[in-house]
Amino acid sequence: MPSSELDDFAALFDRHAPYIHRYLARRLGDQQADDLVAETFLTAFRRRATFRPEQRDARPWLYGIATHLVAQHRRDEVRRLRLHQAVPPEPDTTCHADQVAAHVTATALRDTLTSALADLTDGDRDVFLLIVQEELTYEQVAAALDIPIGTVRSRLHRARTTLRAALGGRNPLTSTDEGVRHG
Repeated sequence: MPSSELDDFAALFDRHAPYIHRYLARRLGDQQADDLVAETFLTAFRRRATFRPEQRDARPWLYGIATHLVAQHRRDEVRRLRLHQAVPPEPDTTCHADQVAAHVTATALRDTLTSALADLTDGDRDVFLLIVQEELTYEQVAAALDIPIGTVRSRLHRARTTLRAALGGRNPLTSTDEGVRHG
């Protein structure tokens, strides 16, 4: 294997590993993310011949590999979401009034949202998290998951509709009815 190929792959790792790690950590936790980042790049290296250079950006391809690895851990992910329901996060001790308001809002919504996220279909949850957490475009999600862009749009719509319904059709951040405007 030529040294330049290894150097190119090392540069790819350096550029994209933090993004892939963040995505995996959000999905599976830090400890699992460390292992799966390594597995993601090992898989990418083994499958480097399948990368299409016309894509120019390897990140969606890497997100696709990472998402497929997450699929192998679906049961753990749902269990983690259910556990998150039962164990409240540690409070931040900045401003007491803001802390209380944030805690009350988070407590009221956490169970509902984590349950709704856990109940989404695997495909809908993948699309939703790649767009909302990772801020990928519809095109990048389509490339990452190897699905048509129309499927991305319909899965995102279903996920938003389900989550909105779980919140009673209201946006808790604005306390207004958002049920119609964000579809």
